[in-house]
Amino acid sequence: MDEKTIKEALRKGERVTLECKKAKAEVPKSVWATYSAFANTIGGLILLGVNEDMQEKDIQKRYQIIGVDEPMKIITDFWNTLNSDKVNENILLDNDVEVVNVDGAQIVCIRVPQADWRAKPIYLNGNVYKGTYRRNNEGDYHCTEAQVKAMIRDSNVDGNDSILIEYYGMDDIDPDSLHQYRTEFRQENSTHVWNRVDDKTFLRNLGGYTEDRQTGREGLTLAGLMMFGKGLAIRDRFSNFRMDYLDMSHLVGDERYHDRLTYDGLWENNLYQFFRIVSPKVQFDLPRPFKLEKGGKRNDDTPQHEAVREAFTNSIIHCDLMMDAGILRIEKHDDRLCFRNPGLLKLPVEAIYRGGNSKARNPKIQNMLRMIGFGENVGSGFPKIIAAWKETNWGDPQLMNKLDVDEVELVLPVPSPKPAVKTVNETVNETVNETVKISGAQEKILQILHNNEDITYEEIAEKMGISRATVGRHISILKKKGILKRIGEDKNGHWIIVVRG
Repeated sequence: MDEKTIKEALRKGERVTLECKKAKAEVPKSVWATYSAFANTIGGLILLGVNEDMQEKDIQKRYQIIGVDEPMKIITDFWNTLNSDKVNENILLDNDVEVVNVDGAQIVCIRVPQADWRAKPIYLNGNVYKGTYRRNNEGDYHCTEAQVKAMIRDSNVDGNDSILIEYYGMDDIDPDSLHQYRTEFRQENSTHVWNRVDDKTFLRNLGGYTEDRQTGREGLTLAGLMMFGKGLAIRDRFSNFRMDYLDMSHLVGDERYHDRLTYDGLWENNLYQFFRIVSPKVQFDLPRPFKLEKGGKRNDDTPQHEAVREAFTNSIIHCDLMMDAGILRIEKHDDRLCFRNPGLLKLPVEAIYRGGNSKARNPKIQNMLRMIGFGENVGSGFPKIIAAWKETNWGDPQLMNKLDVDEVELVLPVPSPKPAVKTVNETVNETVNETVKISGAQEKILQILHNNEDITYEEIAEKMGISRATVGRHISILKKKGILKRIGEDKNGHWIIVVRG
């Protein structure tokens, strides 16, 4: 720490990681709440000997360097208190506390790192529920009981999803979900011995079913229930949690969204079904360059498609499934994909960008997905996403620890769609005649075809939420009106929109 570094921190004035106090001759009592708050959030810098005028809006004028009178006494008192029972754990090293000369004044600098996830929460006065703090742009605040419990859950080295969910057993498993998963498992692991066991044994081997040897109690684990459970059973036990997918791309008129998957009774609301249904939807519009493998088989998968699946997987395995009002939410926009999950990052953001560490909240679910080919378990998942996006000119992925709502969001920029077909009614009127009109559904089909001329009837139907036969009727009308043409055969041809904006 030097004068230049301190002045740069004051110039930025980022209060979530900066706290300034007068402290002329002693350690301010409020330092300890800040120590707890920084340790439980993302770390920060405490400067003793700097006055902050909270009423001053201009950052350049807000801070006044006044210095301290007895820096060594303050440092000694600080260490003595830190190593007492004032706080539950000292996470500082000797070089985290030092004296720096700034403009002729002596400043005591205390660097507080983000505490290791196994050490949280850091709390004061021996009271974990009343002495735990977090940090935001307003300063230090007492954590709620729910926030403290979340930190305690996260400190479990075995993760959160191996716990026994009492009174929930195989009758609460959706058989279709488990059998679909077993089919995928068999395809990925054709010679695995688990393929020959019954469902209960398979689930036990996978970590979805457990038995407490001391008490004899047995049943589903959190992982087993959330991955393969019946929707009603999941909602009965975890009414606080839900999954939501919104497609807000290619909107027409005053549409808010044109595709949504939420709790509507049309699917089993477990994580496996959510992943299986939404994963193709969220990848649908990504560019797919034509590429043939040996033997003439087409391979239209790309590093970007793999990265999107990795992002989706990460949002599930790092999800705090027991958080109050938690929502696992996937959003698709014209220019970005957003993956949101409840629960803050367990590791510092810079450690996640570096890779090499994997601290999933739900390691059993992580393994379940990995066994059917999804997700990395050695900490290489996020670097894989970064590498895939570097191959494009779409923009940089953004990983955000949203402290105000206890949520993590990953935003992946994607290519904006081609300029939409003009309100096709307008275009046709301009270039053909006033009598040619098309419906809103037909205009939507034209917009989809404008962005993907190789798309199939089935894919259009899935995208619009209508039947293949209905798509066929609309396309027949557009062809009769001379607006749409098919070039080539059904399998190898493509669409051409005759009239475009």
